[in-house]
Amino acid sequence: MSTDTIATEDSHLRQRLGYWSLVATGIGSVIGSGWLFSAMYAAQTAGPAALIAWVIGGAVMLAVALVFAELGMVRPESGGLVRYPLYSNGRFAASIVGWSMWVTYVANPPTEASGVVQYASSYIPGLFAHKQLTGFGILCAIGLMAVFVVVNYFGVQFFARSNNIVTAVKVCIPILTVVMLLASGFTGAGGAGGAGNFSAGGGFAPYGIGAALGTIATAGMVFAYTGFRNIVELSGEVKNPHRNIPASLITTILAAIVLYLLLQTAFIFGVPQHLLGHGWSGINFNSPFAQLAMLIGMTWLYWVLIADSMISPSGSGIVFTASNARNMFGLAKNRFFPAWFAKVHPGSGVPRRALITNFIVGILFLLPLPSWHQIIGVTGTLIAFTFSIGSVSLIAFRRSGLTTARARIPGMTVIAPFAFIVSALVIYWVPWNELLLTVPIVVVGLIWYAVTYAVQRHGVGELVGGLWLVAYLLVVYGMSAIGSFGGLALIPSPWDSVVLAVIAAGLYIWGARSGTEYMRARPELIDELRAAGSAMEEPAEGVRP
Repeated sequence: MSTDTIATEDSHLRQRLGYWSLVATGIGSVIGSGWLFSAMYAAQTAGPAALIAWVIGGAVMLAVALVFAELGMVRPESGGLVRYPLYSNGRFAASIVGWSMWVTYVANPPTEASGVVQYASSYIPGLFAHKQLTGFGILCAIGLMAVFVVVNYFGVQFFARSNNIVTAVKVCIPILTVVMLLASGFTGAGGAGGAGNFSAGGGFAPYGIGAALGTIATAGMVFAYTGFRNIVELSGEVKNPHRNIPASLITTILAAIVLYLLLQTAFIFGVPQHLLGHGWSGINFNSPFAQLAMLIGMTWLYWVLIADSMISPSGSGIVFTASNARNMFGLAKNRFFPAWFAKVHPGSGVPRRALITNFIVGILFLLPLPSWHQIIGVTGTLIAFTFSIGSVSLIAFRRSGLTTARARIPGMTVIAPFAFIVSALVIYWVPWNELLLTVPIVVVGLIWYAVTYAVQRHGVGELVGGLWLVAYLLVVYGMSAIGSFGGLALIPSPWDSVVLAVIAAGLYIWGARSGTEYMRARPELIDELRAAGSAMEEPAEGVRP
């Protein structure tokens, strides 16, 4: 796809999103089905030590968000998360990351829809049985996904207004839940265990700290925090990106960290101690917070949560449906997907072809993985992987001279490698048997790239910039196979994590050097990106959200 054609299609996107719309987008994604389920699944796996995982996960996500904030300031572009690797390291690296990112995005609407249906099973029989959706439940989830598409079909402004209203409603319910469950824990109302639950059921870390670390990716924590990336995906439609992108990203992540720590604490406080006879692993609810409210006698809160279980995941599903259309649009511009998908409807400013295609592919996720937890178990790990290359792109942008002084966020020489290394650790901490499930997805992406390479004849130069990423994958999977998180335990804990961190630091240096060399060898690319970034800044100067 030619540069002129790309510029023409980009011009159809509307720069109408301000700070509050971006915050609503970020928080609207964060407060989805994750808050309804993650606290229970984290407690099942780690007990009260899940709080440690939320703090670590939040710190990682804040670092990653700052990395992408700077990238979004340097080059605001819808679908930017899959475009930045292309600019810094070439088509091979961009294809591996882009494929993984697209899979995680396209899985989000079915995840949110299945969360709605799972909660609805509390009052509508026949939707959920044996820990997964029934055939009727899958049909209901597909219908809800269709609603997400309709909301996005008519333009970004209609999407933004709808999302702002939904987000305002969504924020209130988790806060109300936290207040009521904490209060019940302190007073012992309805048999709530309160602070005593921190020592009940096997103690603070009944299954070890390692179990707590593993929950970061597999219990939905990364999934819960990751809504921030939708702000970056929509950056090509943002007014005054230098101010609004970093401000909205930081606001979103800090709010998410506080909210999820409070929700986890509230869940621990609210569980009646008599349910902990078989430990935290024995806690199992189809509708965790709603059923917990019913158990401790708060029937009114039960019905509020049942109502919100339709609103919160739906709002997040709407946002991710919008973002993934831009994601596929970006991959088509990368020539990883056919150019047919890199079309924006002139009237609505929406990549409608990508929107409809993602809906169809999303349906396919519900068939082999018909539950919220099953989908999260696979995609949570891929999400952490897709964050890694952002740090490499940031350094390559800086060293090649693309990043101006105005677009630099202080502390990035420390924050970027921290985000890279800890993202690698988050993947490694996933139990080996669960990490293994992501291998077929990565392999399919590599095969598809091989096809595009043969057809489009990219050249060896496009391969070299991504070789470090192949080494990164081999190291993480190899270490997991021999490590202490479900592997052969040839390297004992915590030394296995230390070894991986050291290797990841070396891979970060290699990736940043490859990216810098790739960009410096293409001065015309740097000039083109610099000119495009300046063109997007000028209309937005002085515009308030």
